[in-house]
Amino acid sequence: MNIWQSQWYSGRLNRDMRVRVYGNGGDSLPLLIFPTQDGMCDNWESFGLTDTISDYVDRGEVQLFSVDTVDRDSWSAVGQDCSHRAWVQEQYYQYIIEEVLPFIRIHNGSGNLPVAAGCSMGATHAVICFLRRPDLFGGTIAMSGVYDADYFFDGYMDETLYQNSPTHFMPNLPADHPYIALYNRRFPVICVGQGAWEDDGIRTQRALEQAFREKGINAWFDYWGYDVNHDWPWWKKQIRYFLPEVLKHCRGMKE
Repeated sequence: MNIWQSQWYSGRLNRDMRVRVYGNGGDSLPLLIFPTQDGMCDNWESFGLTDTISDYVDRGEVQLFSVDTVDRDSWSAVGQDCSHRAWVQEQYYQYIIEEVLPFIRIHNGSGNLPVAAGCSMGATHAVICFLRRPDLFGGTIAMSGVYDADYFFDGYMDETLYQNSPTHFMPNLPADHPYIALYNRRFPVICVGQGAWEDDGIRTQRALEQAFREKGINAWFDYWGYDVNHDWPWWKKQIRYFLPEVLKHCRGMKE
């Protein structure tokens, strides 16, 4: 598996940020990989998740673009100023949209819309990006995310944080919003187990599913068994399970 890494200074985030790339372009489907909470661009590699799908990478079916996070200054910065934490998250979102996506377009070169993927907090980031810009993403593979900012901000809310809390903004999406038709041309997969450490994931995924249903938005909301914990061995099984379907629906989905 070909692996290389790029780094540049992001003025939005006032720091160097890295993207770790696995595989080659050609006609491959780009997956934008978000690490787990506080993780960096080698997160999936360190826990063996990139090896789990290395056959897809080696065959040129997918190319992985794994990013750093700034969670320590946003979602994880408990006790610090909430408005600043929300601002940092918004800057991170803008960094992904305005800096990382152009990088993916150049180095993948297929024209295929990227799929946002992640586990735990990585799933949260993936869903935020997909829901806010379905014109730029072909879908998601979101495993064990929590989609309510209240969970991390203890009830605090402002306009900036609202934009990063799917269970808040999706129920208020106007019935005639053009994104509804666009969501229905995409392929979002949102999954959670029902075992240990998944209670908040289940709660917020069900709230998101209800909002989708009320708006007439199709998505694959999947609930795995009561033995399925919030942990890497299950995410490895899930990525192998979902990836063939995502490829079937999203590969060839052009900008």
